[in-house]
Amino acid sequence: MNNVAPLPAPAQSRLRRIVVGLLALVFLLAIAGVIYENIFEARDRRFNPMAGSRFDVGGFKMHIDCMGEGSPTVVLDSGLGDTYLSWLKVQPQVAKFTRVCSYDRAGLGYSDSSSQPRTSKVIATELHALLQAAGIAPPYVLVGHSLGGFNVRLYASLYRSDVAGVVLVDSSHPAQFDRLPPGIKTMQAEWTRKAELTEYAMPFGIPRLLGQCDEDPVFRAAACNWHTAAETVAELKSFPAESAAQTAATGSLGDIPLVVVSHDPNKRLGSFPAGMAKPANEAWETMQEELVHLSTRATQVIATGSSHDIPWDGPDIVIGSVRNVVQQVRTASSAPPSKPN
Repeated sequence: MNNVAPLPAPAQSRLRRIVVGLLALVFLLAIAGVIYENIFEARDRRFNPMAGSRFDVGGFKMHIDCMGEGSPTVVLDSGLGDTYLSWLKVQPQVAKFTRVCSYDRAGLGYSDSSSQPRTSKVIATELHALLQAAGIAPPYVLVGHSLGGFNVRLYASLYRSDVAGVVLVDSSHPAQFDRLPPGIKTMQAEWTRKAELTEYAMPFGIPRLLGQCDEDPVFRAAACNWHTAAETVAELKSFPAESAAQTAATGSLGDIPLVVVSHDPNKRLGSFPAGMAKPANEAWETMQEELVHLSTRATQVIATGSSHDIPWDGPDIVIGSVRNVVQQVRTASSAPPSKPN
């Protein structure tokens, strides 16, 4: 039997008014947040316009920025959730000796979102469509950082005749989620939860209001928006299983010139806590050495002094590795054809 006496009618009315008032306040704050986010997104992009152009790739547009002249064309693919600006220290220097293009994967930066799954195989096919739409002809030297390493390996597998060389910059390895310390799976789940919170909060301007967007207005204009946050979540979810399995199935690169650039083993790998740093680095070193065996014409370079974010920490090492592969491609293309036996 319920012995709790019902509230008197005046008290019920006051409670109802309080609840309705609180709901109205939340609604008004949400609307204010949406207006705030839209105004400042538009302001950032108006005063910090993108470099490059956008091209239709079959119902949506993708962004690519090219500079320099010469062949082969170098194509830069960023790490998980990163925009084309992650190559800011690399691209202008590579442009001094050949044509080089950075781009935003669908959903990131200045590229529209795609309705397709965010797996490396889909990303590779979208990049192929973008290069065709932009009129950027092969041969290509593909450069992939971190998750971008998966993407360029899929591209080389799907469009082998287009690819003249590859540079893997501290590239992800298909087996890393099984071979890194067990805590990696817990950390991956935590990264995904945080990324989802950012995705849900972004339309209401909360990350911007809390100062979680980049202080640099150029980077903020590219990445502080809902579709980039949503794409990051989608890539995080596809990365450890689908994209890894697709990459594992690609097999060898044959005799394509390959340089594997690996971070300094004395630097901590990513955000691993101190207790996991040593076993994580040891496993990573082994997997980086395995990547060298993808091609019969491969070398490995250690980015001394650089952690995982080598394009930012050690751009000169990336630039030198790209130059190495470009020179190999040019030498091979200028050599006279071999005579039949």
